[in-house]
Amino acid sequence: MKLSFSTKGWHEYTWPELCVMAAEYGFDGIELHNIRDGILTAPDGPVNPERRNANLQLLRQNGISISCINTICDISDDSIIDASIAEIKATVDLAADLNVPYVRLHTSENSVKPEAWENSSVMQIINSVLPHARENNIILIIETFGMFADTAVLREVLDYYACDTLAALWDVQHPYRRFGEEPDATIKNLGAYVKHVHIKDSIITDGKMEYCLIGEGDLPLSVMMNALRSVNYEGFVSLEIDPVWVEELGAAEIVFPHFVNSIERFIRAQRSQHHLYHNKRGTGKYVWKKEILIEMTFSQLLDRMVEEFPDQYAFKYFTLDYTRTYSQFRDDVDTCARALIAMGVKPGDKVSVWASNVPQWFITFWATTKIGAILVTVNTSYKIHEAEYLFRQSDTHTLVLTEGSKDCNYGDIVQELCPELKNHTAGEPLSAKRLPFLRNVITVGFEMPGCLTWDQAIARHSEIPVEEVRRRAANVSIHDVANMQYTSGTTGFPKGVMLTHYNIVNNGKCIGDRMDLSTADRMMIHVPMFHCFGMVLAMTASMTHGATLLPLPYFNPKTSLACINQERITAFHGVPTMFIAMLGHEDFDKTDFSYMRTGIMAGSPCPITAMKDVVNKMNMKEITIVYGQTEASPGCTMSSTDDPLEVRVATVGRPLPEIECKIVDPETGEDLPDNVNGEFVARGYNIMKGYYKMPRETAAAIDADGWLHTGDLACRTPEGNFRITGRLKDMIIRGGENIYPKEIEEFIYTHPKVSDVQVIGVPDKQYGEEIMACIILKPDEEMTVEEMKKYVLDHMARHKVPKYIDFVDFFPTNAAGKILKYKMREQAVEKLNLQAARDIETA
Repeated sequence: MKLSFSTKGWHEYTWPELCVMAAEYGFDGIELHNIRDGILTAPDGPVNPERRNANLQLLRQNGISISCINTICDISDDSIIDASIAEIKATVDLAADLNVPYVRLHTSENSVKPEAWENSSVMQIINSVLPHARENNIILIIETFGMFADTAVLREVLDYYACDTLAALWDVQHPYRRFGEEPDATIKNLGAYVKHVHIKDSIITDGKMEYCLIGEGDLPLSVMMNALRSVNYEGFVSLEIDPVWVEELGAAEIVFPHFVNSIERFIRAQRSQHHLYHNKRGTGKYVWKKEILIEMTFSQLLDRMVEEFPDQYAFKYFTLDYTRTYSQFRDDVDTCARALIAMGVKPGDKVSVWASNVPQWFITFWATTKIGAILVTVNTSYKIHEAEYLFRQSDTHTLVLTEGSKDCNYGDIVQELCPELKNHTAGEPLSAKRLPFLRNVITVGFEMPGCLTWDQAIARHSEIPVEEVRRRAANVSIHDVANMQYTSGTTGFPKGVMLTHYNIVNNGKCIGDRMDLSTADRMMIHVPMFHCFGMVLAMTASMTHGATLLPLPYFNPKTSLACINQERITAFHGVPTMFIAMLGHEDFDKTDFSYMRTGIMAGSPCPITAMKDVVNKMNMKEITIVYGQTEASPGCTMSSTDDPLEVRVATVGRPLPEIECKIVDPETGEDLPDNVNGEFVARGYNIMKGYYKMPRETAAAIDADGWLHTGDLACRTPEGNFRITGRLKDMIIRGGENIYPKEIEEFIYTHPKVSDVQVIGVPDKQYGEEIMACIILKPDEEMTVEEMKKYVLDHMARHKVPKYIDFVDFFPTNAAGKILKYKMREQAVEKLNLQAARDIETA
């Protein structure tokens, strides 16, 4: 924020004297009041055309500028309409000559809102002067005074014109004193319409208002400053106080430095909260203290990154032409947000994105959440049945999609779901029988009848002023839903998990804390953004720490290795199969991992030997493990970069900050001691708001005390770390014996010929279930079933030896890389002819 003062009332000083005082006392500008005022019209004043260039030089020499010029006509007085128009136009001309951005308009203190705006003097005057202001690139700002001290009334006028040439001047005194309007309410009404601020202080004594020095009254100045920060206000805060209002203290030598010192205290207080921290290596910076939560929406988060690191790269694509600093990216987000508003997207509406990790995915996410709408992620592997279910269940309003994936054409699917598109006019609200809430379809990289292309959609931003975006952003609560993630379907029909700004921002922040992320990091993202792994653990963790994101549209080991080699990547995430594929690729030995530092392996159980290879061969000495699920935003526990390797390979770490985790008996719900298997439950800020339109399922997942029941089997170590031992439904019950697949998998993985293994339970007539091990051998290795059974029998109890062993080339996975054990069971039943055992009814 910058400081200025109004020339109103300071008649004993000349213009050059005011300029010198402004510089000496630390002001950044001077606000001109009334172009007919003697101070300004004097021979050495700024209005004198013969002295104009000299005055501009005087301003430059003193490092100050003219912040605003005030007209004094009453735009609500219908008896002086022509005179008011002439005065405003003359002031606009002067502002243009002096390079002043704003001209103030105001009404009298006793003005009242007209019954109809259309024929009012306010509208007549604005209609006449607005084109002139626009031609001269001057913004007219209406003061919150008189009728407009009720800022909801001012908002009506600003919304009526909805243009960049008409905005607001917030005089803090009058809305608060006249209407009892708190600063937070003013900002919610006006938001980014506020372009200039007047400040003075006062106190009520015996029912009478008296003006006083700044900070000595009872106006809520600190609340006002916080309200301005909430809309990222960087304009002038201007002292407007006529010396006759405080006669006993009416000397500029007293009033001016007192104002500067008082306001600077507020600004310093803000800056003190903005202390930057250094990463452990001292090579990068980050904003917030580690292991604490922050209260920010996604919009506020991005504003803060722009404030601290405007020129830091936010995005740098390796395979696509898109590179943006944090400041440039916010510009793209604001442009997209304006376009979405123009297309009728309202707070709470669902915007679905069906695309891989392309730039438009990120832009749409941040734009959608900025205006209070909800971003719905769509799995890139969905076919028509799954897509229709998601669009209908989520009540999707706007759909952004690419043409498709390697085995699925999204455009064909949408046209089949919405045959109405064939005869629909692109840009008009859609009406589709099968998708009754869908109003807009936006295509990325291709064209389709009835749809706007991305460029055509973005072009509609000109219909909406950026102030409307900022106003909506100011009205978004941290507890509003920002994103709906549909559960992966590994255990049943997808459910829409509602995650709030508070859920996601803090989970990403705390995860980035434990990775020691900072501006020094370059995060390659090849995990999909439609999954929490990409959206939270990669994007949000990075962008809460000012890191640079290098997304790849999809995973390919060759491309990922090339990106690491060329872009000096310091961090990346993946499921175990991704790391294994990269380790085994022919380009691996040619890749330079010297800049690599950290990352996350998650999504499915991590083989210990694979983890050790990643640490030693990929130079990921600080790799970590995260455990959680979508319903928990998703992280519940995590290891740290400085934990011993044994902790990072054998456990999923300790609870993240402000999250409670414990192990309970699945049958009784009673707490279990350390080293005893039970169900993992969690409670904290990170737990979802619920499943969309599924209250019964929500109640089944989150108990009355707020504990999320994950359905995962785990135990806690005496040191406070957790081990995941399987899923409740993965637990194999063989003849009454509980068998945990994880234990058998970890052992089989120790065989030198084994690359990967998954253990499942399959139906059995005699024992209820039997053990089956599906094994991927290392290249060029061979093994017999009997050889593997003997290996297990030699080292484990007989009842843990798999009855069935199947050597396979791959495991079925979803698009996020998560292994689908239920699909493996289905395939095993068919392959082993176990239908009869499967169909036996049990109690």
